[in-house]
Amino acid sequence: MPDSDHPPARRGLVPVLIAAGLLTALISSLGAPMVPALAQVHGVSVSAAQWSLTVTMLVGAVATPVIGRLGDGPHRRTVFLCCLALVLVGSVLPALPLGFPGLLAGRGLQGVGIALIPLAMSVARDALAPRRARSTLATLSVTSSAGIGLGYPVTGWLADRLGPQAAFWPAAAATATALAAAFLVLPPPASRTSRPLDLAGGAMLATGTTCLLLVLTQGRTWGWTSPAALGVGAGTVLLLLLWGRHTLRREHPLIDLRLMKDRSVFVADLNGLLSGVALSITFSLVTRYVLTPVDSGYGFGASVLTAGLMLVPFAAASLITGQAIRMLPGRLPLDRLLPLGCLLSLGGTGLFVVTRDTLGQIATAMGVLGLGTGIAVAVMPALIVRAVPKSETSSALGVNQVLKFLGYSIGSALSAVLLEQGVAPDALPSDTAYTVAGLAACGMWVVAALAGPLLVRSSSSPSSVSPSGPAGPGPRTVPGRRAQIAHSRQD
Repeated sequence: MPDSDHPPARRGLVPVLIAAGLLTALISSLGAPMVPALAQVHGVSVSAAQWSLTVTMLVGAVATPVIGRLGDGPHRRTVFLCCLALVLVGSVLPALPLGFPGLLAGRGLQGVGIALIPLAMSVARDALAPRRARSTLATLSVTSSAGIGLGYPVTGWLADRLGPQAAFWPAAAATATALAAAFLVLPPPASRTSRPLDLAGGAMLATGTTCLLLVLTQGRTWGWTSPAALGVGAGTVLLLLLWGRHTLRREHPLIDLRLMKDRSVFVADLNGLLSGVALSITFSLVTRYVLTPVDSGYGFGASVLTAGLMLVPFAAASLITGQAIRMLPGRLPLDRLLPLGCLLSLGGTGLFVVTRDTLGQIATAMGVLGLGTGIAVAVMPALIVRAVPKSETSSALGVNQVLKFLGYSIGSALSAVLLEQGVAPDALPSDTAYTVAGLAACGMWVVAALAGPLLVRSSSSPSSVSPSGPAGPGPRTVPGRRAQIAHSRQD
């Protein structure tokens, strides 16, 4: 149905979906530049304060498949509005004088908003005309990464003038506005079949990922070879293996691992995980490096605002390249675009590793990183959408979002581990530690760049697909899914 046939209220749907996606991306970045200030205000260590970012990503990774499954049912509008309401509560709690537990509780609730991006993608695909839906999907995908970069300077400006706690009040006001707008324009519930929630699988996934992050953050305190670290590590591996076995046996799991049998989906999900780790490490390194006092021998002693401004080139470049890729004429091979984006991102992180003597050099490195990330995040949803049936879009995109933000949470915890390894408590990391951590992020980009050519090309047809979405009549079939896809085309 063309856009002109939509009722008047529907005309504002695209701006509201993009605003909600941008809002959740901005909120997910709250706390990153403020970690040292939050540590000082609440009287905790910097590594403990890092959990104000990690817990948001962790909750988002766990909540996304649950909300994605609910979004595939008949109550998508209600689920969307409830998510925004939880984000609103989560934005208020850190602004109140509730101490460090209140901060963590609020940041955890804000993580629920991360699930809004795949949910918004599903709304766009169902409610909009095909061409406009494809362009909206690409924009939402880029928004999820670029918004994080934009959130850093906003956070820094508010924190410098109002204090780290007061910086959460504008987030609450923006969320309340988005909630009111979504209430007015979201389409009514579709006629869809409700599927049971895999609560046991969700519990195993939540426990397993929490234990993984616990080992990463506490391994140094416990001792990496201590019984506690080895025991929790072994338990984590066993629990995640049991979760995988459980998921493969469920008819309607929260995360359908069987979708990854399609190599395009697998590569997109692998890239989501690896890019999440690499980006989170890089962002943490850049902000902490710029904030480090000059008398340490390597830092700039800059303000929180300046640290945030270092990420503006990333946000601007990723938005520009993401939109440019969507607007390029003709049919472009996704198996070439995805590794190109990863290689450009590798170049950006590599620039920070080898040359960070001035703020200009760091800003340039972040701009190059943004160029690559904009390409990669525009291509990933296209790979997924062309491969899965329409009825599974929300869940499939949700899986990619889960892995991306699981990568963010792992990268957040891993950056603290790499910087503080071999450093006395409350002491500043060495300059070499930043190089080592940056090289770890570079390794993630290398693996991600190799995955596309090795896997996608060997399984894809000679034809290419527009990066903004599938160009053909529907997603490619994979063994065992022809009947399900044929049914989905009738929806």
